Amino acid sequence: MLGLHLMLARLKQFRDDVAGVAAVEFALILPLLIALYLGTVEAATMYSADRKVAVVASTMADLVSREKDSIKESTLTKYFKAATNIMQPYSDSGLQQVVSLLSINSTGTATVKWSKAYGTGATARAADSTYTLPATSQINILAREASGWLVAAEITYPRSPITGFIFSNTVNLLHVEYYLPRFESEISLLTGQ
Repeated sequence: MLGLHLMLARLKQFRDDVAGVAAVEFALILPLLIALYLGTVEAATMYSADRKVAVVASTMADLVSREKDSIKESTLTKYFKAATNIMQPYSDSGLQQVVSLLSINSTGTATVKWSKAYGTGATARAADSTYTLPATSQINILAREASGWLVAAEITYPRSPITGFIFSNTVNLLHVEYYLPRFESEISLLTGQ
C-alpha cells in the first residue's frame, strides 16, 4: 500500500510541476516564429524592390515625355544610367530598361516609332512593329485624343530571395508606364548624338 501511495504522490507531483512547460512551448513555437519573421522580411524586401522598379518606370517615361521635338541618344543613355541609381540599396544587376515612342492611329493601333534598350539582356522593340495596347484602354483613348503619340517605359528586374527559405525562386518584377508627350508632338530619337 505504501508503494501505491508513493506512486500516486509522485504522479501528483509530476502533474503539478510546471517548471519546464514554458521551455517546451517555446521549443514548439520557435520554428513558426522564425518562419513568420523570415517570411515578413522576404515579403517586405520584395515589395520594396517592386516599388523601386515602378519608380524607375515612371521616371524614365516622365523624363522622355518632357523632351521637345527630339532627344539625343546620349541624353537617353544618361537617363538610363541615372535611373539605375533609384534601385539603391538593391543591386542594379539584371535591371532591364526599354523606352519606346509609340504612334497611335485613329483606330487605336499602336506602332513602335523607335525603341531604345539599356541593361544586360534588354532588347529594344523593332521599329514599325505593332505594340500590344488595347484600343479601349484609357491611355490609348487619351493618346488618340491628344497628339497620337505615347512614351512607353518597360522595366524588368529579377529579384532573388534573401534566404531562399520562404521563397526559393527568383521573381521577375515588371512595370510598364505610359506618358503622353508634354508638347503633344513626336519626339524623334537622334541616334549617334
